[in-house]
Amino acid sequence: MAGGLGQVLQALEGPPALRLQANLRAELATFQAEFGACLPAGALEELLGTALVAQAHGVSSLGNGSEARNWDLPSALLFTASLLTTTGYGHMAPLSAGGKAFCVASAALGLPASLAFVAALRHCLVPLLSRPGAWVATRWKLTPPRAALLQAVALGLLVVGVFVLLPALVLWGVQGNCSLLEAIYFCFSSLSTIGLGDLLPSHGSGLHPVLYHLCQFALLGYLLLGLLAMLLTVETFSELPQVRAMVKFFGSSGPVNAEDEGAILGQDELALSNMPPSAAAPAQAPAC
Repeated sequence: MAGGLGQVLQALEGPPALRLQANLRAELATFQAEFGACLPAGALEELLGTALVAQAHGVSSLGNGSEARNWDLPSALLFTASLLTTTGYGHMAPLSAGGKAFCVASAALGLPASLAFVAALRHCLVPLLSRPGAWVATRWKLTPPRAALLQAVALGLLVVGVFVLLPALVLWGVQGNCSLLEAIYFCFSSLSTIGLGDLLPSHGSGLHPVLYHLCQFALLGYLLLGLLAMLLTVETFSELPQVRAMVKFFGSSGPVNAEDEGAILGQDELALSNMPPSAAAPAQAPAC
């Protein structure tokens, strides 16, 4: 399956990557033809290499003053949230040895704490979310499996609308250099904790510093609330009888554990105890 997906991506992304590489080489050749006489040999390549290394750590001299300080408080909080939620946008990276050690320690301690906190919230919110489904089932006289399916579908549509489509529309309106498809792609990659880092709100868009920091705080809240909503939705769908039956069907081919073996032996003993005595033991042949 992975090989087939890789071939599809190769067919889709190979030609655009080649075109981009050709355009870059053409721009570089044009620049060297116009200004090559004013630059020492290899100076441009050295400058571009230094800029690319800095860009890989989130440091850039391009843009306005709102992006000059990468490690201000909003940026540091957003980096911490992307670290603890395993999103990892990759737009920033620690440069110092102390920063890298702190990231390792904070991730080692913060990830279990985050999972425990999310589990506690899920334990409190799941009963609240089941009340509308119970009310609908009582009013419409639905069977429990159908009511659970209706509740899961409604919750899934609500999460997609509130945490994918609506933020994508807002991002599309605020960020002028991305399409609606790119905005939906960013929201999905964020909530699925993929976080490829190729898109980031307000990055390189020339926003006012105050608006830029507000976007970072909004993204921080979006990550926390959106991931919680996604976990609740996945938990709701995983409890559906249809999903559990499917998991049980595909998981029944695995090795038999002690509990299943005990159940099988119990069924065999029950079957033997219900057999008539004539069938339980064959009659002995008369002695000669």
